[in-house]
Amino acid sequence: MKKNNTEKTARRILCLWSAFALGLTVFTGTAYADGDPLTIVNNLSDFIFSCIKAIGIIILGWGVVQVGMSIQSHDASQRSQGFLCLFGGLVITFAKEILTAIGVT
Repeated sequence: MKKNNTEKTARRILCLWSAFALGLTVFTGTAYADGDPLTIVNNLSDFIFSCIKAIGIIILGWGVVQVGMSIQSHDASQRSQGFLCLFGGLVITFAKEILTAIGVT
């Protein structure tokens, strides 16, 4: 009796899985791209660079805080870390403009 129940359960699972796979293959629709593909790529590029710019502004702000705290505490190593963070934030913030200026994008 147990073997018969497990066979029925296995057959039921196989049938459900087959129906699911058949439904995925039969009821799919074709997606057509709308407009120029280059426009879509440029929009994605602009979005990614705006996210990178936001991260750069956050790092730039943290660098300003680090430099201010180092001036207050007279800590030279913290000051160097702050200036590195400050200049790194500037580079990241203006990454798109730098790449455009050197002709990469």
